[in-house]
Parts: sequence; structure tokens; C-alpha cells
Amino acid sequence: MDDTPKRVTRRRARTRARLLDAAFAVFAAKGFGRVSIEEVCEAAGFSRGAFYSNFATLDELFFALYQDRADLIAAQVADALAQDGPDLDVPASVDRVTEVLLLDVDWLLVKTDFLVHAARDPAVARALLDHRARLRRAVADRLARARGHTELPAVLGDADGAARAVVAAYDGVTTQLLLDRDVDAARGWLRHLLTALLTESGATPA
Repeated sequence: MDDTPKRVTRRRARTRARLLDAAFAVFAAKGFGRVSIEEVCEAAGFSRGAFYSNFATLDELFFALYQDRADLIAAQVADALAQDGPDLDVPASVDRVTEVLLLDVDWLLVKTDFLVHAARDPAVARALLDHRARLRRAVADRLARARGHTELPAVLGDADGAARAVVAAYDGVTTQLLLDRDVDAARGWLRHLLTALLTESGATPA
């Protein structure tokens, strides 16, 4: 049996992974808008041909990076929440999520640069909004299942409204993290904010 196609597929996957790793390092060091395709290729040790056999543009490469990180975050959250099955309530879900959620400064630098880039390009902005919408749907699905154990505050409306609040809190905390680089403080603030947002008791003054 000829295993040449399998070898080609594996080699292509390795090439793609090296390009993504190199792009991540270069984007984090220099900024998304200051990096050329040639610089990514040089960092990965490949030619422009290897780049174009995997990606059409730097925007496309970034979305592949974004999806990789989104998949990693989803896997971390799913693993943390699966430990107690479907009976995990909202406060316990918040604790589990904030313990494992990816808070990586280099990734936040890359993501913030790209957000600014997308804000000036409607086509890129639409694609980025689609990715963020997928993240919110995943959060909303988890909250909808936890809602039977802990009622969400009425002011948030449904699980989708709560998911938007969660993403907004994450955005705010990570902005501070970019400036002070204090990951432990970021986790603590995220836990406080999400507890206050997602539970009636958290919003009640002591």
C-alpha cells in the first residue's frame, strides 16, 4: 500500500504548524501590522512557496492562530467543567473556568493588534465578529445548562446576554493584564467580576 499521500499530509501539517508558531512569535514581538510574509517565512525556515501553499494572506494565517487558541480555551474550559458532570452550578463553573482560562500576555498582544487592524477593515471585522460570536455561543450553551442549578440575574436576560457579559468582563480584565502583567490579579478580578455578573448574590451589597 502506498503511504505517500499520508507522508505528504503529515509534512504539510508540520509545515503549517511551524508557520503558525513562527507567526505567533513574530507577531507578539513586533506587532501584527509590522510583520511581512517574508519575516514569518524566515522565522519558520521556509520559503514564500511554503507559506502560500498553506495560507493566502497574513489575515488568513491570523485566523488560523485565533482558531487554535479558541480551540485550546474551549478544551480547557470543557475539561474543567466536565469534572462534576451536568450538576455544576454557576458559581462553581466560574471558579473552574477562571482557574484554567488562558491568560497569555503574548497572545493578548497579538489579538489586540489584530483587533485594531480589523476595526479599519470591514471585511476583516466581519470575520473576527463571527469568531467572537462562536465563542459567545459556547459560553451561552454552558450557562444555559448551569442555569437549572443557579438562576442568572434577570438584568442579563437570557444565556446569550450573560455570555456577552462574560466576554466583556474577559476583555476588560485582559486589557489591564496587558499593562500590569499580573496574571494572578487578573484571575482574581475575573472571578470576582463573573461571580457578580452571573449570580444574584454576587450583585447584592454586603
